[in-house]
Amino acid sequence: MQAEKKGSAIEGIKVVDLTRVIAGPLAGQILADLGADVIKIERPGTGDDVRHLGPPWLKDSAGRFIDEATYFSAVNRGKRSATIDFSQSAGAALVRKLISRADVVLENFRPGTLSRYGLDYASLAASNPRLIYCSVTGFGQTGPLRERAGYDFLMQGMAGVMSVTGKPGSGPTRAGLPIADYAAGLTAALGVLAALNFRHVTGRGQAVDVALFDCQVSMLLNVFSAWFNSGVQIQQANDHPSACPHGVFPTADGHIIIATMSDAQFVRVADILGRPEWHADPRFATNGNRVAHGAELVESMSRELESRGSEYWLREFEAANIPAGPINQISELSDHPQLHAREMVVSFPDPRTGDIKAAGNPLKLSESPVDYRLPPPKLGQHTAAVLGEELGLSADEISTLRARSII
Repeated sequence: MQAEKKGSAIEGIKVVDLTRVIAGPLAGQILADLGADVIKIERPGTGDDVRHLGPPWLKDSAGRFIDEATYFSAVNRGKRSATIDFSQSAGAALVRKLISRADVVLENFRPGTLSRYGLDYASLAASNPRLIYCSVTGFGQTGPLRERAGYDFLMQGMAGVMSVTGKPGSGPTRAGLPIADYAAGLTAALGVLAALNFRHVTGRGQAVDVALFDCQVSMLLNVFSAWFNSGVQIQQANDHPSACPHGVFPTADGHIIIATMSDAQFVRVADILGRPEWHADPRFATNGNRVAHGAELVESMSRELESRGSEYWLREFEAANIPAGPINQISELSDHPQLHAREMVVSFPDPRTGDIKAAGNPLKLSESPVDYRLPPPKLGQHTAAVLGEELGLSADEISTLRARSII
């Protein structure tokens, strides 16, 4: 009996993606993974800014660098690229016509910018009240900073993340990943999905307003709660502000992470390290006391751990069900069995590079699994197909638009 074909979660949803850089394109990629038809509108000749944000650059099949940044391929799979200059009235009319057939618009221009071209929510919703219009900006559509540009690094600083990251006294420290961009991309995709369900129930579209600043603030979690509810500013270095032992520890040949969260786990750690007397030591018997005497405990544990190598200790901790693990380099993930078992490496054939690899979508849906249909597109790769299939333009009409530099 043939297995039933599984469908995509939002198959049939059409998205016009006007975003550039990271957060907005990530939202579009998530929707594409879930089955939406995402048409990415780019500037003729240059395209999305991150196509050129390098190094590092993609390599061709012979190992030579080519003029496209690896950044772009991280957040643009599953999309069709159409180059349309909507700063020209004819180009704006083409985009508006595409949007009239769409379910969702994604954009990340400064508030007010797209109204110049009739591409703002109010203008578009007047003729398409079912439209879901998602704006991803630095500071949102309201507030005194609404017109300011916002980038991940700025958000980490302005939302307080850099003030609580790193060791005390080390100075402001950013996270090594674009966490504000990632949070905003996820939030935007979530907002679109919520709006799609609202439309399913009511028949009405809506505007979705996502700000990188808001998303970065929301990620403060326990740090936010600690300050606003107790007046305590937590410093988030490798050691946990509320649990001990919970951090990075040296071994004879490297470092490992130990991340205990209970007194029972600490008892087992003490036994593994050959220090059962710590069970009754008033400095270490409870988590609160261990946090208060964290420097002493970490120093004592480090002396014991430095007597043997990382693999030995990790085997011991795993056998005792202690949360512990290695600190892998990115290069070490290439052959990591968990990474491949979870299908977190996606590969697309590409005539220039042989293939392009990307991190897979972390969503695992049993009945509507994510669908990696298209590789990150070349600039304008689908312009003719989009204009012909979506708008019914003839080859001659498309050639005329190209000659006029509208596409």
